[in-house]
Amino acid sequence: MKERGFWFDTEPQLNQRAVLHSLEHDITADVAIIGAGYSGLWTANYLKQYQPNLSVVILEAERIGQGASGRNGGWLMGSFSGDVAYLNRLQGEQRLTAKTLIQETISEVATVCAKHHIDCDLHHGGNLRVAARYPEQLANIQAELALWRAQGFGEADIRWLDKTELDKQVSMAEGQAALFTPHCARIHPAKLVCGLADLVKNLGVKIYEHTPVNRIVHLGDAQTQLQTPQGLVRAAIVVPAVEGFQRQLSELGRFTLPVQSLLIATEPLTETQWDTIGLANRATFSDASRIVTYGQRSPDNRLIFGARGGYGFGAKVRTEFRFNPKLFNVKCPANQSSPRRAFEGEFGFRYQLLLALFPQLKDVQITHGWGGTLAFARRFAPHAIFDKSLGLGLIGGYGGEGVGVANLFARTLVDLMLERDTPLVNMPWAFNAPIQQVLTPWEREPLPWLAYHGINKVFAWEDRLYSKPRCAAWQKGLAKLLANRLEGLIS
Repeated sequence: MKERGFWFDTEPQLNQRAVLHSLEHDITADVAIIGAGYSGLWTANYLKQYQPNLSVVILEAERIGQGASGRNGGWLMGSFSGDVAYLNRLQGEQRLTAKTLIQETISEVATVCAKHHIDCDLHHGGNLRVAARYPEQLANIQAELALWRAQGFGEADIRWLDKTELDKQVSMAEGQAALFTPHCARIHPAKLVCGLADLVKNLGVKIYEHTPVNRIVHLGDAQTQLQTPQGLVRAAIVVPAVEGFQRQLSELGRFTLPVQSLLIATEPLTETQWDTIGLANRATFSDASRIVTYGQRSPDNRLIFGARGGYGFGAKVRTEFRFNPKLFNVKCPANQSSPRRAFEGEFGFRYQLLLALFPQLKDVQITHGWGGTLAFARRFAPHAIFDKSLGLGLIGGYGGEGVGVANLFARTLVDLMLERDTPLVNMPWAFNAPIQQVLTPWEREPLPWLAYHGINKVFAWEDRLYSKPRCAAWQKGLAKLLANRLEGLIS
């Protein structure tokens, strides 16, 4: 059995779910969706809610939630990468409408889950972006808050927490202050994706597991054919909802860049241990660095922590990650740090960051390490596109923030497909046009590999210098200048 990751491994009832039948013969459908993750399942849900008579099928190459939907950090956000750039294209009432649609994603997901009894441990505790680890992070969040205010985001959207207020929320090493936004919730990713799968099956959607699509062939006359090892699927509309796996499917892959993000999880912590950490309201959290950290207090009281990581040459997709819990099976005397071996490798980097933020966890067992593949769109602009000429619907490019935005963009895509006159079809992320006219492809190798790893090394170099109290000011300044220039190029 292929690795399914922490969220499935720690929920036996999910990991032991019966495998759905694979495709056994040729079929025809109104809409064929590729991928049984959040994007595909939300799309299927709204299609059937609005037009119950539509025949909708989902083709999944592995198991439900095998991709990023079952491997993420569990942040359900009322925001997404690139949302401010989209908002800045709008003015007045339309801008306010767009902002509301984005932020109300959390309540939309919560409403669907409550109505259909999907228990995904959703807890709306907000998000903390903390200045910690080194003094420069305080200046980072001060600049970020000024930028938010300049963009029209008030106290209801994001507010400053001084050290006294921060310490009531979470106890981080060198914690100085934080930005708090209510527009984030915590969920159990695997419970959500499996709950959505059960929902759409009850609506009449047929899901075929272990049915990879090898080729998409446009036949003309509003018909597309999907080739699988077990049979052919003919449909009027096809929705490739595969996010980071798009490179494995068709020429559409050149419009996204697959990147891996990795996480670790502690053993379940006692209430006494949690008293030393905080997070009583289970807010999600990150520190104010360019390394892109993220964490949460899980439903079973573990601390989940991750950071964005790798990119493989040739846009390699990964679902298998080697994690050895024995490296973290340490109980150290109070005057000693963990053995060096625990800091080695890609999971060791996350462990090092975790202990830098929470040194009180140095004797806690790390039980799980896993990862997943996300996708960046060119210009970092996620999208919902309906190419009517090809009968092709495309959503994705979420940049690692797809738990919430997959719902918003699925609703947008369905409204475009069904020609519903709603505010969503007029949003700047919605396109009713040929895909080639909307998206810009990424450059060919080796440019993506060189750029990604070069930028990551500069960001990591800056972070290391800031973490050294005696580092010369000119070195920090040089690193910051170079990192700012690179961040400007990719934003």
